[in-house]
Amino acid sequence: MESWRRRIWEAILDAWALVLPIECAGCDAEDRGLCRDCLAELRPELTPRRTSGGLAVVTALRYEGRVRRIILAFKEHQRTDVAAALSRPLEAAIRHALSGGTAELTAVPTSRSSFRRRGYDPVALLVRHTGLTHARVLVAARRTAAQKSLGLSGRAENLSGALAAKSILVGRRFVLVDDILTTGATLDEAARAIRTAGGEVVGAAALAFTPRFLPVRDKPSHEDYGGAKGALSRPPGFA
Repeated sequence: MESWRRRIWEAILDAWALVLPIECAGCDAEDRGLCRDCLAELRPELTPRRTSGGLAVVTALRYEGRVRRIILAFKEHQRTDVAAALSRPLEAAIRHALSGGTAELTAVPTSRSSFRRRGYDPVALLVRHTGLTHARVLVAARRTAAQKSLGLSGRAENLSGALAAKSILVGRRFVLVDDILTTGATLDEAARAIRTAGGEVVGAAALAFTPRFLPVRDKPSHEDYGGAKGALSRPPGFA
């Protein structure tokens, strides 16, 4: 049955490629938004990590090779057609981070300039594709420099005070969501903003990590991740 469905789906994709030619976001193969080999690279390998500030994070993928190309295509080249595929490993990381209690999901917001340039917020779009309920409680409070060329201390300094909560969050618990984890400075800043507003941050999830700074932790535990079973309900329209 599965092979029959796959053949039907591939026939549909072949017909669509004649109407709107497309290349694989991961390897430039013709006629597929993501080829089989690149889809296989998106199988999640859930790994517990810590940000430079000590926040527990679950990551799903390594930000290198084809995975890096796919994420860059999604974020910087308007390849929103791959959002659904990227949302699956992210959802796996989120569910792991939410596996111990009751909390709300909230995505780290993009900067205003990045939103104007792209026309969408990458992390928020991925979270919407998971179908998981999430709350928008953070906003960008000031402009920041590009993080790419900055080291550990530079990233933290650049982001200090960059985010703020929209309202008082006393009594609310959160799991943060981001796309790429490098030092974790962005997640640490998001956690600071929520705590300043009276909320609690019990963990985080990220789509991918760069192996540049953060080591793998040896022994994952539910204590590291907090939890939010209540956040796993799907809104109307999602199966």
